Amino acid sequence: MFTIQRQKDQDMSDIASHAISKPSSSQSQRYVLMTAAHNEAAMIEGTIKSIVSQTVPPERWVIVSDASTDKTDEIVQEYAQRHNFIRYLRLERRPGRNFGAKVRALHSGYKLLADCPFNFIGNVDADVSLDPSYFQDLLGQFHRRPLLGLAGGFFFEEQGGEFKSRRGNRRYSVTHAAQLVRRECYEAIGGYAVLEYGGEDWHAETSARMKGWEIEAFPDLKIFHHRHTGEGGGLLRYKFRQGRMDYSFGSDPKFEILKCFLRVPDKPFFIGSIVRLTGFVWSSVRRDPRLVSDEFVAFLRNDQKERVAALFKIGSRNGWRKGLTLPSK
Repeated sequence: MFTIQRQKDQDMSDIASHAISKPSSSQSQRYVLMTAAHNEAAMIEGTIKSIVSQTVPPERWVIVSDASTDKTDEIVQEYAQRHNFIRYLRLERRPGRNFGAKVRALHSGYKLLADCPFNFIGNVDADVSLDPSYFQDLLGQFHRRPLLGLAGGFFFEEQGGEFKSRRGNRRYSVTHAAQLVRRECYEAIGGYAVLEYGGEDWHAETSARMKGWEIEAFPDLKIFHHRHTGEGGGLLRYKFRQGRMDYSFGSDPKFEILKCFLRVPDKPFFIGSIVRLTGFVWSSVRRDPRLVSDEFVAFLRNDQKERVAALFKIGSRNGWRKGLTLPSK
């Protein structure tokens, strides 16, 4: 624990040195985006229209068609011809959705940013839309807070004909769907990690905090998600994968049980929590390898202990929910 603290103090010192010399106002607005799209013809045009309408457009936006077999490629190519900042890239791989493949696609897209100057880099999923000032407002938050390393908005999904804030939204958990990462932070954490069960957003924000950066999701920045979470591969399968992801990250078993208990009201009611916990136990019995470093596991478990301590100190139902909700990607 002391080793982690000493490393954190050193990282904070390094971050402070980066913050001394600030870029000019125009330079501080420079950001680039990446999107991995697999068979998103039904959704991606709305996402593209949302980005080209931004009051502060990206310097470059690389859209990677990850072996799409529908009209995703045609749609992206059409807009790339009309907007100079859009770059199109196609990859081939085995068919089907794959969380590791998504981040590999982003890594391939990153190579097309080598000659583009930027201060911030981010991901936009191919099934979301944003208000026109989303990235301008997000950049403003970074400008006001030099130690803010990773940030984004709140997830909104359609319920009863209108978009509502998702139950699991928390200021301390930044969804990968539309986020920005300060370049120094992105390079410090080694970019987005390729993980078998997903969770690249959880991994990125935890790694950023390990390096001394601040992370935050802002409720007034809305991300409109047009496909319900888990819809792409079946909700129960999604929950089972989440449990395996939790294990692969080194989540403490006692914390996992408490977290699943508190998520009993989430859809699908009760069974979702049981399936997630089953996924965790399954990986534990199989002794699946961890996908993160021992330092990462130690930092995460220490954080979980602090949340449990905070929850018992607060002693209210809201405290329980806040203390035990982890990123759900």
